[in-house]
Parts: sequence; structure tokens; C-alpha cells
Amino acid sequence: MLFKTLREDITGYLERDPAARSPLEVLLCYPGFHAVGTYRLCHRLWQSRLYLVSRIISHIGRILTGIEIHPGAKIGKKFVIDHGSGVVIGETAEIGNDVTIYHGVTLGGVAPSVDSGSQVGQKRHPTLSDGVIIGSGAQILGPVIIGEHARVGANSVVTKDVPRSLTAVGVPAKIVMPKDKEKSRQFKAYATTDESWPDPTLQTIEQLRSEITKLKSR
Repeated sequence: MLFKTLREDITGYLERDPAARSPLEVLLCYPGFHAVGTYRLCHRLWQSRLYLVSRIISHIGRILTGIEIHPGAKIGKKFVIDHGSGVVIGETAEIGNDVTIYHGVTLGGVAPSVDSGSQVGQKRHPTLSDGVIIGSGAQILGPVIIGEHARVGANSVVTKDVPRSLTAVGVPAKIVMPKDKEKSRQFKAYATTDESWPDPTLQTIEQLRSEITKLKSR
């Protein structure tokens, strides 16, 4: 079962990374694949309650790859970490199938208040649904849900849910509406798009200016 899942992970790289020429190249040369493979072993140990052994092996994997994935996270099939350096995935993060993330991405936790008691078992990290793409440097913080086939632009900071097939950009991230939701389901590296996305903050300012101009005319 583990080897079947790893083969599916290799397939994900071949489908989404044009630089991947063969399964052997992915197996030998891709730190993202190495990090995910180490995670899958550590996750099995974590489920067997071998917490310390799991964390030790996970820490060695982090030193070798520069990618930190907590063994307690839940990750689906064909997960791709492209380039990967600086990626951090927290303990209660959940990642669906066919998800792609790039270097510098953080799936971070927002700790509950001191008054709420023990943090063990509490959902503190994001959930990425199937087909999500997260651009490089993006920070997704807290138990937010990124919907199916949604995108998060590079260097965005997300602290609220992102609906399916939409794109979040900016700091803090704002939702921008695609012209064609079906087209938005297609894979685009780094969560880029062929469409011209207006800055949602500037859009709001322009709308306010237009309303003020109309009021002055009246």
C-alpha cells in the first residue's frame, strides 16, 4: 500500500512538473518527493503510537530536505511539493488529493487561548481540499478550509476560508472572482492565471470614488 501511494506521488510530479523527465529522476533528485516519502513512513509510525521514533525520523528528513512535515498531518494521494525549501506543514493540517504547493509555503497553526485548556487534539492548522494550488511563500494560518481547486497566490497571507474554484491574493488575502470557473480548475504553476486579476482593494477604492463622484454631481 505504501509503495502504491509513493508511485502515485511520482505520477503527480510527472503530470505537473515539466522538468520531470522520468520516474527515476523524481525518485533520485526531488527533495519534495523525498520529504513526502519520509512523511508517509513517519505517519505510519505515528498512527502506531511510536511518537518519539516518528519525530526523530521526521527531523532527520527535515535536515536532509529543508522541508518540515509533522508526522501527525493527513496527506492524500499525488501530493506535489515543487522545489520545496522552507515548506512547513503542521500537525493537524489536512491535505486532499492532487494538491500542489511551492517553496516557502507555511500551513501554520493558530494556538488556542490559554483559557481553552489543552491543545492536544484540537484542530489548529489548515485543510486543503482536492486540487488546490498554493503559490510560493504563501502563509495559510489557522483551521481554515481551502476549497476544491482553489488557488492561493504567491506571498499571500490567508486567515479565512477560500471557497472552491476561487483565488485568494494579497496580505491579508482577498478573494478574486474568476471569469471562467471551469477554466480555473486547470493546473497552473505557482497558482498563476491567464486572466488579469484586479487588486480587490483597489477595486473597492475605485467603486467608492465613483460613488462619491455621483453624489457630488447630485
